[in-house]
Amino acid sequence: MKEWSAAHHPRWLVFLRVVLGVSLFVKGISFMYDMSLLENLLSNSSLREYSSWISLAITWVHLLGGFLIIIGLLTRWAVIFQIPILLGAVIFINRPSSTGSEFTFSLLILLTLIFFFVEGGGPLSLDHYFENNPR
Repeated sequence: MKEWSAAHHPRWLVFLRVVLGVSLFVKGISFMYDMSLLENLLSNSSLREYSSWISLAITWVHLLGGFLIIIGLLTRWAVIFQIPILLGAVIFINRPSSTGSEFTFSLLILLTLIFFFVEGGGPLSLDHYFENNPR
């Protein structure tokens, strides 16, 4: 998977990776400022008894994962921790019948995460730098 990714990674995908990371990071900041909104979303689901703990975990995974995706460090690991959160958001929280564009945003982010799980950080990432410059 690494060889294919290295050979087929256009430079504009770096911009897409950074936009994905910034989106997740900003969403984490918005959850941090209004934790009650996220807890209310979770309390309406089957996860209501764990809503305070899960909302804290989601916030920090978005913050840390978004930052790691921006700089391209441990990109696939950062993405793999984001995928279950966005999958849960698409399936349980933001259903297609819900109002607003949260479903569309969640689905778009989920598909982009899956893409970068396959693609990796690319040639302009700290993953690539550390792989090619061992100590």
